[in-house]
Amino acid sequence: MNLLNSIPQLSDNSLLDHAPLICFSHLRWDFVLQRPQHLMERFSRERPVFYFEEFIPTDHHLAYLEIHPFDGTSVKAVRPRIPHWWNEVEREAALRRLLDDLIFLHGGKRPILWFYTPLMFGFARHVDAVAIVYDCMDELANFKFAPANLKASEQALMACADVVFTGGLSLYEARRGQHDNIHPFPSGVDTHHFRAARCPLPDPPDQARIPQPRLGYYGVIDERLDLDLIRSVALARPDLSFVFLGPIVKISPDDLPQGANIHYLGQKAYADLPAYLSGWQAALMPFALNEATRFISPTKTPEYLAAGRPVVGTQIVDVVRGYGDVPGVFLANGTEAFAEACDAALLLSRSDTAWLEVVDGVLALSSWDRTFRRMSALVEQAAAQKIVSATLPERFRAGTARRPPSDTYDYLIVGAGFAGSVLAERLAADGGKKVLVCDRRPHIGGNTYDHYDEAAILVHKYGPHIFHTNSEDVVAYLSRFTAWRPYEHRVLAQVGDLRLPIPINRTTLNALYNIDLTSDAEAARFLADRAEPCDPVKTSRDVVISQIGAELYRTFFEGYTRKQWGLDPSELDRSVTARIPTRTNTDDRYFLDRFQAMPLDGYTRMFERMLNHDNITVMVGTDFADLRRESLADHTIFTGPIDEYFGHCFGRLPYRSLKFTHETHDVPRLLPVAVINYPSEDVPYTRVTEYKHLTGQVHPITSISYEYASAEGEPYYPIPRPENQALYKQYETLARTRDDVTFVGRLGTYKYYNMDQVVAQALATYRRLRDRQVTSRTLAGAQHD
Repeated sequence: MNLLNSIPQLSDNSLLDHAPLICFSHLRWDFVLQRPQHLMERFSRERPVFYFEEFIPTDHHLAYLEIHPFDGTSVKAVRPRIPHWWNEVEREAALRRLLDDLIFLHGGKRPILWFYTPLMFGFARHVDAVAIVYDCMDELANFKFAPANLKASEQALMACADVVFTGGLSLYEARRGQHDNIHPFPSGVDTHHFRAARCPLPDPPDQARIPQPRLGYYGVIDERLDLDLIRSVALARPDLSFVFLGPIVKISPDDLPQGANIHYLGQKAYADLPAYLSGWQAALMPFALNEATRFISPTKTPEYLAAGRPVVGTQIVDVVRGYGDVPGVFLANGTEAFAEACDAALLLSRSDTAWLEVVDGVLALSSWDRTFRRMSALVEQAAAQKIVSATLPERFRAGTARRPPSDTYDYLIVGAGFAGSVLAERLAADGGKKVLVCDRRPHIGGNTYDHYDEAAILVHKYGPHIFHTNSEDVVAYLSRFTAWRPYEHRVLAQVGDLRLPIPINRTTLNALYNIDLTSDAEAARFLADRAEPCDPVKTSRDVVISQIGAELYRTFFEGYTRKQWGLDPSELDRSVTARIPTRTNTDDRYFLDRFQAMPLDGYTRMFERMLNHDNITVMVGTDFADLRRESLADHTIFTGPIDEYFGHCFGRLPYRSLKFTHETHDVPRLLPVAVINYPSEDVPYTRVTEYKHLTGQVHPITSISYEYASAEGEPYYPIPRPENQALYKQYETLARTRDDVTFVGRLGTYKYYNMDQVVAQALATYRRLRDRQVTSRTLAGAQHD
């Protein structure tokens, strides 16, 4: 692209080139293979990795390091040996010196510090690290024999970490208010390794003698297993064999359930697990429901499924959320229900394997390789943010307008937002066309334009834009130009002194009415009792009142809609409020799409990459009216208001506009979520947004914006009313008579599209333009012949 090549990259990958990674873990490298081993092995392919383990007491009078290599990996386990009579102060000082020696002896480069245990942060916090990462894979403070100082150590680590990962969604929700740059990463799976179990493999000798059918478990055997459940289910199903593989930790072997059909085979190597799984008909996760399991996201779930084995488990929250609807997963609590789940799993194991097609689709998004790539990108971003904050506003200023060269183009595209930029990229990169893009604003990106304000906070100039979609094609296309930061949007509504989840859910109802609805069914009855039937349902008011009644309508919808649209809901099409569902569960996510994320480096960077092509010329700060008479292209793609293109010949189409005021506050975080809505008409603005929630930026201060709806200003939203749609139809009919112009986007087609819908529309428009050209060439060739 001609305009933006001079803008430097946000991320400087050289920051992390060959930087050693020191991983501090409470788990031994050669213990049970878990999340740390999967990730560190992958990091070791691009940099030195030292796996720093808990100290081991020694009789020697000096502290020293043992560095252990292992076959099949370049990761080196570091095992400090500390005289057993030293006190805590002496130990910490020794560990600090040993860590410094390790860094010095291996080149002295600034390392990445990666923590699985906060207890080691004390002797490492002095290190000048490229980045500090806390991968909080478990709520260690809830585990048996957890040290008393664990929580305080974690607070210190969280305060200094550049990026925080969590081992599941529940843990993320518990931690998300404690850090500005935190991301959930549930357990991954090495699908190729476990898929071997789907074919018959030789039964290991110690398992071959055990009668079938077999249901098995592998992993640590500790206080997280429900021993009473195992005992009672084994008694209830004496014809089934229950096989357990793994070390016994923190509990006495004498406490384990015993029975003729219960078999403990000890710890097995990771490489041998597929052979054992191949001899099972189903796999088990009989976890107790206690504080130690409250936040777990078991790696076993996807591994069992990759092996083609139905899974029977208790209702661990993250398993229910992540796999509860996946075929082959049977979750139940209590002896009778769990035993019946075992029966159902065994029945499925004897059926055909059609259910595995759905399983494999789920597992395709859960590989350790994918998790590693996403984590690595976030670490790179965190490292970059340490050095660029002062210069970011200058780096991301848009270029100025300029005259195009004197030659002509195949296409003139008006508007550099999603619709225009996607079409420009496709026409240039796939179609080989010369494209001129103009935009009257002084920047690209349309309404999604983001930039660094004077405080070096990345903000959205035109209000919050959250990307969400169910379209794999749209995600695949945009992923060519950006990595992604996982983000699930949450909104609260300010109702009096209360801040309540919106869309309305069970939590909203309980807090608003001071009641205790405990199930979806109770919430559904509560809403049904308040609903007021409307026949027919025509307007936005009808939609809401028919579902939840007048009181909730007035509380959450009436005032907000009047402010947003300048009209009463009874004057608006039903589609306006139909966009916002009402839920009977406690899910507080604003969107439920399968893919929810933010561009890792921001929207503007994504657009820069999209338009970075030699066949594309960009002119910002340039109005289409100034270019229209110059006949620069044979075909125009217009993403602005369609009525403006035709000179408002049938009258002006109504649009709603927005205005914003931006503020910076000298605190790290101001709001509990990204957006607070204000339904009351007594408050002039509709919502307040804090952008660091969206971007994950780590910064000691924060920026917010107040949003006001307006009848005047740039057009944002087509106003959905029947008479407006009728007026648009006149322009649409006129547009169909023109072969030299195509209308695309929210303003060009007068429809309230989400971002992903605009991308999909632009991609479909490109395919139509391409096919039209192929047809024209074919006809021209036939006439010539």
